[in-house]
Amino acid sequence: MDRRLKFRQVEVFVEITRRRSLKAAAEHLHLTQPAISKTLRELETQLGATLLLRDRGGVTLTREGAVFLQFAQMSIAALNQGLDSLEGIGAGTAARLAVGALPSVAAKLLPEAVRIHADRAPGALLHMEDGPHDFLTSRLRDGALDMVVGRLGAAETMTGLSFTQLYSEHVAVVVAPDHPLVGIADPTLIGGWPVVYPSERSAIRPLVDRAMIAAGAGVPPSRIESVSGAFGRNMALGEAHAVWFISHGVVARDIAAGRLVPLPIDMSGTAGPVGIMMRAEEEPLPAQRLFRQSLTDAVTALDLA
Repeated sequence: MDRRLKFRQVEVFVEITRRRSLKAAAEHLHLTQPAISKTLRELETQLGATLLLRDRGGVTLTREGAVFLQFAQMSIAALNQGLDSLEGIGAGTAARLAVGALPSVAAKLLPEAVRIHADRAPGALLHMEDGPHDFLTSRLRDGALDMVVGRLGAAETMTGLSFTQLYSEHVAVVVAPDHPLVGIADPTLIGGWPVVYPSERSAIRPLVDRAMIAAGAGVPPSRIESVSGAFGRNMALGEAHAVWFISHGVVARDIAAGRLVPLPIDMSGTAGPVGIMMRAEEEPLPAQRLFRQSLTDAVTALDLA
């Protein structure tokens, strides 16, 4: 198979299948019918396969043609998106991608993915929103967001959405380095301190509840429910000296820098998948595919997989 295809060959094939007629495709592409027939023959010769059957009723896709068509359409769409992006850079505009980020990825994965994406797609416009799982997935279903990156939620929150896993992470229980509980593995002692706990609708809440019940501590009766990274960090490091339950990705850099210390409490049962959520019935646009690849490359760069 000769893989050195020309854009015009692929374009001709797609246009013929779209209009179900060589004559109509030729008129649309401003070519003669003999020229479009020749271009199609050249494509089929290079591929070593018959893509279309022609008769008086028009054209019919062969099995090979049906397989090649879906990738040909994606290739043309991607190339057109690239051309539009180049034009947008020159004109000061570019394709806009709206991404929802749960706290577990907003602090660590997203900055690296955005850095990679900026090198790969100069001039790309990224609109970022953060918030709880049910809010962002609702925005995704409504079309206000193009994708959401974060923890896989409960089944009822994933209706109409697809999920592609990037990596897995657990929940950490962290405190300030000078906290009296540092080094203590007894979760029953947590209740004697202010607790910042996952909110009711957060993706990690059921997992944390089960882990605390299994440890014999139960859900802290006195708690502040929040998944805000800024709030939790201030509560843990400020005068409140709070115990903070939060996805490890939110505080990974704080732990590495020694600003926060994880308590040696078994939270292995809170491990769960983090990935990309998109509308299930829609074919991803080239911009979505490109940013999805940037996310995958960021996972590799950060050694999260």
